[in-house]
Amino acid sequence: MRTVFLLEYISDLELRQQITATTNKAEAYNGFSKWLFFGGESIIADNDPEEQEKVIKYNDLVANAVILQNVVDLTAVLRELTREGYGIESEAVATLSPYMTSHIKRFGDYVIDMDNAPEPPEPQLILPTSIVE
Repeated sequence: MRTVFLLEYISDLELRQQITATTNKAEAYNGFSKWLFFGGESIIADNDPEEQEKVIKYNDLVANAVILQNVVDLTAVLRELTREGYGIESEAVATLSPYMTSHIKRFGDYVIDMDNAPEPPEPQLILPTSIVE
């Protein structure tokens, strides 16, 4: 079975590209999540499995919250560009990543305003044109 897969992998360029793209996405998330891990350089110092699980889940929660905010910010920029008359192609939007960190103050003070909900994304900004039409 492994040999058959390897032969298919070697002979199928599209399969290799798909596997590479998927692996890159997973690695991008892992790097993003590791960057967000506060203190200890991603080392879980506790030997208690329950505490280890909590640390991992809390880090994933923080990562998901930052991803959501990045998507909200990207959507706002895309809306503004659309209002200004720029054409935005779905292929270009598909290359954007929510794993940006350069604008984040990792150890900054943050205020959470639960009354300020983001606007819902517009379907034409997130779906390929052929699906929207």
